[in-house]
Amino acid sequence: MYAIMGITGQVGGAVARALLRDGKKLRGIVRDKSRAANWAELGVELVTAEATDVAGLEAAFRGAEAIFAMLPPAFAPAPGFPDARAQIAALRQALDAVRPNRVVTLSSIGAQHDHGLGLITQLHLLEKELGTLPVPNAFIRPGWFLENSLWDVVPAREHGRIDAYLTPLDRPFPMVATEDIGELIATTLQEQWNGLRRLELEGPRRYSQMDAADTFARLLGKPVVSVPILRDQWQATFEAQGTPPGRTGARIEMLDGFNSGWIEFERGGTEYSQGRRSMEEVFRELIQRV
Repeated sequence: MYAIMGITGQVGGAVARALLRDGKKLRGIVRDKSRAANWAELGVELVTAEATDVAGLEAAFRGAEAIFAMLPPAFAPAPGFPDARAQIAALRQALDAVRPNRVVTLSSIGAQHDHGLGLITQLHLLEKELGTLPVPNAFIRPGWFLENSLWDVVPAREHGRIDAYLTPLDRPFPMVATEDIGELIATTLQEQWNGLRRLELEGPRRYSQMDAADTFARLLGKPVVSVPILRDQWQATFEAQGTPPGRTGARIEMLDGFNSGWIEFERGGTEYSQGRRSMEEVFRELIQRV
């Protein structure tokens, strides 16, 4: 039996689908069972636990052959990442108490660095803490999620434009589909190893913001252009989109890290692989979803 955190989200759901295809028994760890009714219908055992509930996490982890662990997504964290630090502490304590056979944890490209990461700082902290556990441990470091472009579907369809924060527009960035991430995690959960592993993953090739606009144009059958948003407009833009004042800094620092090339794969001492799903395949699914 495999315990899966985040089963109602993109990556956790992709992990669960891959494991179910392999005929595995699953336990989904959720905050609200009503949001995961579709998984219960597929035979997944559901247990509830908050991300900071040590006793709840321990109970959810016990009896599992292997565990997929992750932090809840946080795109507007408070300065200093207090929520992530509390979640990491609880997760480490629960895993240390249970000592499972294997733990596979969602991290990120660039998490090897201790500064200049913005939002990815949370995952550097996660690796630092969980990396000291006395169990076989694997960190999955994917590139930029292709599914982040879900928010571009409506402006591409209605206005023929997408806003670009990754620049220059013709520079290819490491991107990957969440289904490919889920499949790598599911495969790793079923492997045997000792010690600590770091697995880095991107798609079949790198993509630029011009590639994104061209892909939307082909799929929508209309011209679409990628329009760079000037950096001095980012804070106001993010706040207009709903980010609370004072909470935009981590997102801006992350984008700066990608644009400067600082946020990249480590390669040395890591395992590197490429997924199969193209930007066009993912964008076609996003368009059908919206």
